[in-house]
Amino acid sequence: MRSFLVIGLGRFGFHLAKELSSLGAEVFAVDTDEEIVQEISEFVSSAQIADCTDEDVVDSIGVSNFDECFVCMGSDFADSIEITLLLRERGAKRIICKTDSERHAKLLMRCGADEIIYPERDEAHRAARRHVTKHAFDYYPLSDDFAVFEISPIDAWVGKTVSELSLRNRHNINVIGVMRSSALIPVISPDFTFRSGENIVIAGAMKDITRMLGKL
Repeated sequence: MRSFLVIGLGRFGFHLAKELSSLGAEVFAVDTDEEIVQEISEFVSSAQIADCTDEDVVDSIGVSNFDECFVCMGSDFADSIEITLLLRERGAKRIICKTDSERHAKLLMRCGADEIIYPERDEAHRAARRHVTKHAFDYYPLSDDFAVFEISPIDAWVGKTVSELSLRNRHNINVIGVMRSSALIPVISPDFTFRSGENIVIAGAMKDITRMLGKL
């Protein structure tokens, strides 16, 4: 079982700790707010009211025992820097920091962060891609140029097979599945027939997907 330390239980940190725990991970959540610590305690392995800018607190946690440490502080960037430095000095294996500033990200990396998460920027990017693309129901970026889209049912596709539509040859797009009753059904046969009421999951280059959907 992988173990995670989550420091800072604002909106992002709280949901991160809860989701990690729901996926079967061991999660130790820390914040200075007693109320929020009590709230998260029912979802995670352990929760503690503490200030991780305090060296003694960080020493007592034993940060080197965790697979990954998340620093999810809010607007107090100075605390993020201080905690990141302490985690690195105390032997943390991997440190992931939350920020929405490129300048802050560079400083955090210099202070020992291994990875930066930009939750607000990434969610805004995802929302923009999803809403600007016709028929898009959801969007999962794979890189700057490639993505997976869940799209609403296309009337012209209903009753036709993957082979008949020839999306790979005509549009350079792969159909990888359909959503049926909230479950992903992989599409591996060219004889698969599309039905009404099923969202379709496709993958390909952003330019190819947006071009194809723009024609529908």
